Order: sequence, then structure tokens, then C-alpha cells
Amino acid sequence: MNRNILEYLKRIQAMAKTGLTYTENPYDIERYEEMRDMTNDLLANLSNAPLESIQFHFDHLDDDYPTPKVDVRGVVLKDDKILLIQEKTDQKWAMPGGWCDIGYSASENVAKEVFEEAGITVKPVRILSVWDKAKQDHPHDIRYVYKINFLCEIVSGELNVGHEALDGGFFGLDELPPLSEVRNTERQIHKLVELAKSGEIVWD
Repeated sequence: MNRNILEYLKRIQAMAKTGLTYTENPYDIERYEEMRDMTNDLLANLSNAPLESIQFHFDHLDDDYPTPKVDVRGVVLKDDKILLIQEKTDQKWAMPGGWCDIGYSASENVAKEVFEEAGITVKPVRILSVWDKAKQDHPHDIRYVYKINFLCEIVSGELNVGHEALDGGFFGLDELPPLSEVRNTERQIHKLVELAKSGEIVWD
């Protein structure tokens, strides 16, 4: 699906959701419901996804004002190599991390994810980047996502992959395995290692 069309439809969907959240006028409710349903149909047709999955995402996952989801990733370096975990869902590799859980700060979330996926206790020391996923080189996503990447120092523990992953390891930039590009891309990993060394932060 064309990225511009996808982003346009997602914005319309968000407007419909916002309208249904705040309006009390029955005529406006009917119009927003029609806008929501028509957008669901278009997204399903253009993405070749089941209509039920589109409806579930937009109609049930968020019951309030629609806002971006937050994905955190831990940049864990050792001997100039970066920690990657092999994901169960697509058997490809990514920096440890995932969606933020309620009740944890973003930095607490990333430390928790690294420990659960890799068995290593880390201390997040600084943010390397805050990226709008739609502006990065990921495959298209019906969700709107902000990605926060933290530089993490190893505190204790040895690599011990948890039940959420298949495998794990530290990789040099010239030996990266097949990457899970819905989570991270090769360009991003190279940029994050560069930022870890330079002390800079980027956002977009």
C-alpha cells in the first residue's frame, strides 16, 4: 500500500475515533461511525488484511482518544557488538524491546524487556533517538508508533534467552543476521551505534 494513502486513512480513522469519543449529537455519531466503517473497508481492501482484524484494532484496542503507541528498544553494546534477539513471530532479529506497559516508565520498560528477552540486567543511561515509525524505512503499519531507543549499560548477568525469543547474540555491524524490519532496520542499527559513540540524540 502507498505510504501516503495509508497515513491519510489512519488520520481519518483517528478523527472518526476522536469524534465518537467526544460527540453527543446522534447525527454526528452516525456520521463518525460511517466514516470509521468506510475507512475500515478501505484499509482492509488496500492492505489485503481481513476486515475483522482492522475492525478489532481500531474499534477495540483503543477506547479513548487515539494516540500513538510507544515502542522502546535497548541498544546494548559489548566489545563493539550489539545485542540482538531472534523473534518468535518471524524468526528474524531485533534489538530487545517492545510495547511500553502501563505502570512503568519508558526506561523501566526497556530494562524489563532486555532482562525478559536476554536475561541481562541493564541500566538505561540515555536516549539515543525518538523516531516516528511512519517516517522511517519500516514496512507499512496500520498503527501509529513512536520508537524510543535507549543506550543501556550492562549491570550484571550473561546472555540467557527467555521464553519470548528463539535465540540471542552480540553481532558486529558487518555480520548482522536477517533483521525483523518491522522492529528495526540495518540503517537504524548503524545510526544508533554511531549515536552511542558520538553522544548525540536524534528525533523525527
